[in-house]
Amino acid sequence: MRMEYAVARAEPAFFQSFLQRVFTWMLLGLVTTAATAGAIGSNDSLLTEITENPGLVLAVIFVQLGLVLAISFGIDRMSAATATVLFFVYAALTGVTFAFVFELYTAQSIFTTFLIAAGMFAVLAFMGATTQRDLTQLGPILFAALIGLIVATVVNVFVANSALYWITTYAGVLIFAGLTLYDMQKLRQYGEGAQGGEAESRAAVVGALALYLDFINLFLFLLRIFGARR
Repeated sequence: MRMEYAVARAEPAFFQSFLQRVFTWMLLGLVTTAATAGAIGSNDSLLTEITENPGLVLAVIFVQLGLVLAISFGIDRMSAATATVLFFVYAALTGVTFAFVFELYTAQSIFTTFLIAAGMFAVLAFMGATTQRDLTQLGPILFAALIGLIVATVVNVFVANSALYWITTYAGVLIFAGLTLYDMQKLRQYGEGAQGGEAESRAAVVGALALYLDFINLFLFLLRIFGARR
């Protein structure tokens, strides 16, 4: 699910301050995810209990989806504090699902893939924040591609086709690379009307969630390519 925020021209000084706030929340969200995944992954009994309870796993996934929808569409009706809490709850729940993913791959390959994803994300974020090319038209195209990716991924759960698996893998990398560029430009175009106060704080959380989702998904698709199975 993609998020949209007000578009206008922001002053350079304000943009730098706002962007710093966005990345601070994003990084804290990633730390929360990693800490949660590490805590669960290091507890064999807890990991087994969660694994043997598929209803709990499905509940976590649906709650995650609900939180993204709540923040995306309800941001104007909630306080900045509430939005921030919901963001960190989402990050923690993502850590629960990551605990299972990390069980499939070696620690070294996870670390290597993280460095690749971080480097790639940094370059894309810089390009999105500095390019003079209007990327607005990419939004609908990327969203449609994302829907197609989700459908293809769900279908492949049942057909287990190796070719489709790799097609969705490389398509996922390209789609979330494009979304990173798009979201960074949207942040650069953040509206002057929200400078300061609750509006700015809420927008910082929405922006952090957008970039967090871009990075997390980019990392997961790259892990398919570079991850070494245990």
